[in-house]
Amino acid sequence: MSANPSRPGQGETERRLHEILRVDHAGELAAVHIYRAQAAVFAATPNRALSEDLKRMEGEEDIHLQRFETLLREKHIRPTAFAPVWRLAALGLGAGTALLGEKAAHACTEAVESVIADHYAEQITETQNRDPELSAQLTQFRDDELRHHDHAVNEGAHDAPLYPLLTAVIKTGCRVAIKLSEKI
Repeated sequence: MSANPSRPGQGETERRLHEILRVDHAGELAAVHIYRAQAAVFAATPNRALSEDLKRMEGEEDIHLQRFETLLREKHIRPTAFAPVWRLAALGLGAGTALLGEKAAHACTEAVESVIADHYAEQITETQNRDPELSAQLTQFRDDELRHHDHAVNEGAHDAPLYPLLTAVIKTGCRVAIKLSEKI
């Protein structure tokens, strides 16, 4: 007789916690590097105010990253093996969208943050009963991501050149990275 998939076996909860913390660490690592690259590009332009805004958001993402790094250490969880790849991809995505212009940089933020906010929402639902402390932390981080998303929309993300294509590609990349980072 096959096992009931709705009743996880011994260790399943711990395995899932490892996946959640590993993928969230990877996401925050990528977010820091996207904003860092965008800020660097705009620092070399007359739009230094945007660079400072991006540095502020990078700092907020870095707080999330530091929290996940602490949790990984405390719980003896390895980060994703893809961390070096995601760091480089994030730097490329950040620089590339910034070079396409302010609206494209905002479209990147909107796309990434919408996927991440949805991902956090699923994790919040999943953890709210078995780990209320983690669920509360994820809720706070999700709310920060939604603020970044809304800010990008207000700054003209939808006016980016090739907005539908640009955001579809970014969202797909984020979803693939999530799946890979949970497991590897």
